[in-house]
Amino acid sequence: MSLIQQALESADETRAIEFGHGALARTGGLFLSVFPEATALVVADENTFAAAGAEVLASLSAAGVVLAAEPFILPGTPTLYADYDNTGLVRERLAALPGAVACSIASGTLNDVTKLASGELGRPYMNVCTAASVDGFSSYGASISVDGFKLTRDCPAPAGLVADLAVMAAAPTRLTSTGYGDLIEKIPAGADWILADELGVERIDAHVWDLVQGRLRNALAQPEALVAGDEEAVAALAEGNLLSGLAMQAMKSSRPASGAGHQFSHTWEMEGHGLNWEPPLSHGFKVGVGTVASLALWEEAMRLDLAGLDIDRIVAEAPSKDDVIARIRAALPERIHDESIKVSLQKHVERDALRRRLLLIQEKWEAIRARVAGQLVAPGEAADMLRRAGAPSHPALIGIGWDRFRATHDKARMIRNRYTVFELLSETGTFDAVVDRLFAPTGFWGRHREADSLGGVPVKGLPA
Repeated sequence: MSLIQQALESADETRAIEFGHGALARTGGLFLSVFPEATALVVADENTFAAAGAEVLASLSAAGVVLAAEPFILPGTPTLYADYDNTGLVRERLAALPGAVACSIASGTLNDVTKLASGELGRPYMNVCTAASVDGFSSYGASISVDGFKLTRDCPAPAGLVADLAVMAAAPTRLTSTGYGDLIEKIPAGADWILADELGVERIDAHVWDLVQGRLRNALAQPEALVAGDEEAVAALAEGNLLSGLAMQAMKSSRPASGAGHQFSHTWEMEGHGLNWEPPLSHGFKVGVGTVASLALWEEAMRLDLAGLDIDRIVAEAPSKDDVIARIRAALPERIHDESIKVSLQKHVERDALRRRLLLIQEKWEAIRARVAGQLVAPGEAADMLRRAGAPSHPALIGIGWDRFRATHDKARMIRNRYTVFELLSETGTFDAVVDRLFAPTGFWGRHREADSLGGVPVKGLPA
């Protein structure tokens, strides 16, 4: 608890967290201390209400918290998706209750929906976690799809948070596994941030870095125990997720916890992949596969001799803004063209700016490699960790065909304004050659074309 309390000191929105055994019984006391004059609207779906609803209501009642209305319970089947339509349902119910504060009983999706709905009304909210399934419980912003484009939408983090270990350990295994998939991407995301820090694009905040990276390997260390529902292992994973969310809150950005690996997931989400499954293909399962892909890119990048770049040739052959726009229009669904073009042009450099960047990369490359080497794990090691945690590690295990998977490497670099290994390879003119090597017979993906070669767990409900 001390680490979480320390993290709260830098959080400007979350004021209190109850974490540990018996935390559910302290829900009412936390609500009353954070919102002393407010009434409560309990928001849940049928599954989360079954997991914790009765105890939450009993705790609110015992503390003297007045309910603004009967609990607002959404269907449990089909599984809720984090889109703007569902956000509207919660927002409309909450708007009809002046002065009410939402108390969501939620895993990742309903928490994000309630977070954005409350934020749009200018109201605080609190959340009762029902699974260690994401790192967004305590984060600023909500990852919500609007017209098919998934971005982190601006909205405040929960003012109060309850995380009961017994409830989280009893959650369906797939939710715990998906939380593991979300958390493991912090490994290559850290390498991406080191890269951006060395190049002066986005400096590392030491305190925020420590919140995410300081206990990360400990949180990932017991994958088999997580699958077995061991409370100690779930506590470490949940703590890692909460600290990651608090880091994003302190930074007002997902940078500390989200790198190129997340961009694979977001690309598939924008393409609608797995949204119509039951349950929908989870964010963390897609991120886990993206983590392996990101680490494979980094493995190849670390072998490059960037000190010998032909800068004149690279600058002369570099794509123009018009080239970037044309590539996006050819590769991505039309409904996300405008947003993708906007974020891609925000990070685009050419001519003199590109020359300066390339000279800096040459100057800094050995320092970058030295720092990044201590951060990364091999892609095969990450795949094994995911397998042991009951999560998929290969695109075939989440229904992504081989040609589509290869094409995602190009698409994923178009959807976010963030400096990662994608930008390093793109700016140095090595991206295409690196991807070719990865998919050649002797490259990482060439050697692991079949899912069985990496192990990994197929997603239940994957369409035949």
